[in-house]
Amino acid sequence: MNPVPAEWSVPLAFAVVLIMGLSGSVVQAQPQSTAAKTNACTAPEYRSFDFWVGNWDAFDVDNPNKKVAHNRVDRILDGCVLLEDYQSTDGEHGQSFTIYDASRKVWHQTWVTNQGVLLVIEGGMHGSEMVLSGTDRTTDGKTRYVRGTWKPVSGGVREVAVTSIDGGKTWKPWFDLMFRPAVPSENSVKPTAR
Repeated sequence: MNPVPAEWSVPLAFAVVLIMGLSGSVVQAQPQSTAAKTNACTAPEYRSFDFWVGNWDAFDVDNPNKKVAHNRVDRILDGCVLLEDYQSTDGEHGQSFTIYDASRKVWHQTWVTNQGVLLVIEGGMHGSEMVLSGTDRTTDGKTRYVRGTWKPVSGGVREVAVTSIDGGKTWKPWFDLMFRPAVPSENSVKPTAR
């Protein structure tokens, strides 16, 4: 029999007591109450951007018959977050998470792309329009102000974005998109008649 070295005796004794004490008192985690889940984001403020939720085809306002992207916006995480999945016809793929931050009473969006782009914008409703703004950097490192406006229009949602590199004194168009409900493609699975 090998004796336990003296320097191990106290830690070993503590471990034995701890293991024996825990063996009789295993606690199971209780599921979060359903009420906490379902009531988290039900106030009207959380629903003000719901007009953007949908399965959309995107068209440049200057060329309204040419599809430039597909955009799907879903409510996720018990309706607390809008998840956007944007896929342009030129290969850009981006996603955003948009949430109403009740602690600050502001809407927040984080946008990322497959081209390494990150944009963080914030704001809120102005009348019937959602206006979010923030800053990012140009390729040469200058601060660029960005402002996006979403508004429900007949037949869909219009998103207009403008930028400024002079601190907001002057603004230039970035893009102007019209989102219309997506038309199923010819490759879509069609229901069969019975």
